Amino acid sequence: MLDQFMGCTLSSHHCACFEKLTPDEQRMLEAKSVVINYKKGEIICKQGGFASHILYIEKGLAKVFLDNGQNLLVLKIIPPGNILGLSSVSSDNNNFQYSAMAYLDSEIKQIDINYFKQLLLQNSKFAKEVIDILISNSVQINGRFFCLTHKQSYGRLADILLCLADRIFKASEFDLNLSRKDLAELSGISPETVVRMLKKFKDEGLIHIDGKRFQIIDYDRLKRISETG
Repeated sequence: MLDQFMGCTLSSHHCACFEKLTPDEQRMLEAKSVVINYKKGEIICKQGGFASHILYIEKGLAKVFLDNGQNLLVLKIIPPGNILGLSSVSSDNNNFQYSAMAYLDSEIKQIDINYFKQLLLQNSKFAKEVIDILISNSVQINGRFFCLTHKQSYGRLADILLCLADRIFKASEFDLNLSRKDLAELSGISPETVVRMLKKFKDEGLIHIDGKRFQIIDYDRLKRISETG
């Protein structure tokens, strides 16, 4: 059976690379970093823009997406404890390959990319952890594309709802600060379809919605919809 969360947009790999730094490296890292606060909806980095820093999510939530000016594809959601911009550490590429936007008010540590590259060269344990992050990212993106191309709309939306409950809020009842448009982007379907399917899920006793308050009532049935697509 496929991993239940293989189509989940939420990054599940918690970055442990900075734990591998020596005290001197950690002090230098702080000296080479600055913390920036972003309001909900602000752009954190722009696809094609010059990458002068690696971005570490300290608080909040970020949406990573591709945008050609007409179409938008959400790749993943980045919670605290994760990194943006690793694809830009290659000497052959110094641009961001995607855009990122703050889904919620967020606190981002900007780390000088040249010092980050230096750490990769001088600290093998640090480098191994970064490689593990890249592998985890690749596996997640592959699962995301499988979900978008092989699952029907109901399965995709069920994936997102379960992902939010289990990986972000870690509860069956929570305040959902994402709009129907946000859910549509995450599921790869239209906002109108999301509204219609949420109503169907509610009418069938799978979920309960009261304003922004959201509750999963029948987890097992919703999981079966996710698995069967």
